[in-house]
Amino acid sequence: MSAPDGSPVGAERSIGQLFASATTELSALVHDEIALAKAQLKRDVKKGAASGGAFSIAGAVLVFSLPMLNFALAYGIRTWSGWNLAVCFLLSFAANVLVAGLLALIGVVFAKKAKKGQGPQKVAASMKETAGVLQNAKPHPRPELPEDRAPAAIEAVARSSS
Repeated sequence: MSAPDGSPVGAERSIGQLFASATTELSALVHDEIALAKAQLKRDVKKGAASGGAFSIAGAVLVFSLPMLNFALAYGIRTWSGWNLAVCFLLSFAANVLVAGLLALIGVVFAKKAKKGQGPQKVAASMKETAGVLQNAKPHPRPELPEDRAPAAIEAVARSSS
């Protein structure tokens, strides 16, 4: 078994090697957090695109269906009820507005879901927390050992921490 820098576990490593190892691991952590933020941002963009698509469909339905649906529905209501033709046209328009309103409501729901996605903010908070922990980290004090016991003690600590 070896440490990230390639030196065997239990061997004495210099402060520089320990610092280089910690720096490498911290760099890997930051890269992983950035990759996580990108993945969450991509997911939030997809939710936003679904919202925009629903709004676009709502507008297209309202624009393209109004003339044909208004005439068909108005004449259908007139045939069924015998009411004045103007009232029948108003009812057909109200039905089209209702359909467009439902599609817009679906768009609002998707927009709220996309807005709730706090992926990058969560990752940023996690990175700040990691940085705070690392800033406050203090090395554990080690008792002075006689020269003949030092390698065995280091190896024992290395075995217990791996």
